[in-house]
Amino acid sequence: MAKNEFKPPEIKEEPEPVVEKKKPKPKKKKESRLGLSLRSVLDGTILTREIVVRLLPLGLYLAFLVVIYIANSYYSEKIIRRTTKVRNDLKELEYEYISSKSDLMHISKQSEVASRLDSLKTDVKESLVPPIKIFENQKPQTNNKK
Repeated sequence: MAKNEFKPPEIKEEPEPVVEKKKPKPKKKKESRLGLSLRSVLDGTILTREIVVRLLPLGLYLAFLVVIYIANSYYSEKIIRRTTKVRNDLKELEYEYISSKSDLMHISKQSEVASRLDSLKTDVKESLVPPIKIFENQKPQTNNKK
């Protein structure tokens, strides 16, 4: 059997020292510029800055122009709706005019007038003699061509 012998530990190169990673200290949350700007708008401190006070008249002027622009678009839409309505009414009136004119032409025919007069039993009768031209004591004009 083998004898138990104590073996000395083998010597290896020195191990790299283990550097403990330090936990980073919790950093203060840096607010983004957007966050700061939003906060200053919401709490009203933006209105106290000098540049905002200087640009306030320009902002009010631009807001006024926006309101005028919106009002103008509403007005133009209103005018367009009114114009469309008037065009449709005009077309209806044209159709009514044409049908009324057609009815009038039909009613004013000589045969229609005669039949209506007969149906109303009036003493007016249709003339059977064609109309003639009446000349005053003047000679009829003749065409003298030379």
